[in-house]
Amino acid sequence: MSAANLARFVLGAPAFARASAGELGEAALSSVEISDAARAIAADLRAADAIANEPIVVFVANMPRDIVAFLGIWLAGCVAVPIHVATPAAAVQGLIARLGARLAVRADAIERIGVAPPPARPLLDGAGLIVFTSGSTGQPKGVVVTHDGLVWKLGALARLVTLTPNDVVVVPLQLTFIFGIWVSLLSLMSGARLKLAPKFSATALSAHGDEITALAAVPTLLRAIVGDDSVRSPKLARILTGGEPFSPALADKLASLFPQAGVFDLFGLTETGSCDFCVRPQDQLSLRGTIGRTTEGVAFRIAEQPALELAAGVGELQIRTPAVMAGYLDDPVQTAAAFADGYFRTGDLATIRADGAVQLVGRSKDVVSRGGNKIAPLEIENLFAQHESVAAVLAFGAPDARLGERLHLMVVARRPGLSEAALRAWAKDRLERFKTPDVFHFVDALPAGRTGKADRAAARLFLEGRGA
Repeated sequence: MSAANLARFVLGAPAFARASAGELGEAALSSVEISDAARAIAADLRAADAIANEPIVVFVANMPRDIVAFLGIWLAGCVAVPIHVATPAAAVQGLIARLGARLAVRADAIERIGVAPPPARPLLDGAGLIVFTSGSTGQPKGVVVTHDGLVWKLGALARLVTLTPNDVVVVPLQLTFIFGIWVSLLSLMSGARLKLAPKFSATALSAHGDEITALAAVPTLLRAIVGDDSVRSPKLARILTGGEPFSPALADKLASLFPQAGVFDLFGLTETGSCDFCVRPQDQLSLRGTIGRTTEGVAFRIAEQPALELAAGVGELQIRTPAVMAGYLDDPVQTAAAFADGYFRTGDLATIRADGAVQLVGRSKDVVSRGGNKIAPLEIENLFAQHESVAAVLAFGAPDARLGERLHLMVVARRPGLSEAALRAWAKDRLERFKTPDVFHFVDALPAGRTGKADRAAARLFLEGRGA
């Protein structure tokens, strides 16, 4: 597939003529304006001597012009690399150096950020995006997303989510990550009115609730929204969520506030094109606590991990999909290690329930080894999230001289007066003794990584800052 085909797939979609893109509460660009602006960027890149498959940085601010920049870069036959405008300068320079990039798009204008053409990279043949992962455990990895893969995934998601020209889709997601990118592209090709929201809250939802029909948000943001019982959005028909565990407690609250809204709980990775599993609206009750079943065209397997001494039936979730990445930028060793027999190794520990749904147990790198006992943090989080006075929780391990690691639990209380003693008493008959957290931390909000999601690495940094 030529590099321009992804843009043409979106711009040439039959419903695109009815699409628009704007910020929530602001004037929007029409489909004609989006198309003309994208072609202007493509022409400017060609005038700047951009070559085929050249990585072009997009300094994104979660605005419509960011999507226009992606489309223009693809029309020019180049590869879009989103970097948020708020990224620290030193980090930006580090990413630019790794890319060998010489051109960038910022606020509709072409900037020259380097002199020499980038090195030839066969890996970028047919590539549409380079998405840098959060890097919470080390240097960010440049995931190379192909045009073929993203076009295929958009087609599958169009049939799953079924957006229409009558929809108003609000996206308060960073456009540096695959979730925000695919929802935005899908909205445009479906002819919907796309409303990007760099800042979003329960107040913003209520203020525009009479027009919003679809919302894409990570659970952390949804928890903040449902914390306000006065929130209203009578036309909200679809909620797309993913990126972190979707707890039964959050599902209950959403169902109470928005009984007319169907929730699509999506699970996937940037490396696999996102959205490999889904708990569909009609399955929200029967499949709670799982990541659901595979989406169209996706295969998976559970690979045992003997070294982790896990329970029978628990192993690493591995995924095979036509949307899989081309590889990690300039890292063939890590790329090879990420696959086993054509399956991508997610690093997530999972098991298959009797009804065929897949249930996550945790991540292999997150398993806490406490006194020789292996504990999956997600299991602990799922339990304590059921407590009526708990709004959000995050479990993680931290080094301990005696036990190897101690289990910590961060708790955001739904109402004042919740105590450690009360939580311990509540968990006593619900949890094995060795799985009971050693330390409870009561916080106003869970620490988040740069994706905006609750993050265990950020929690450990929080702990170090306290001197614990």
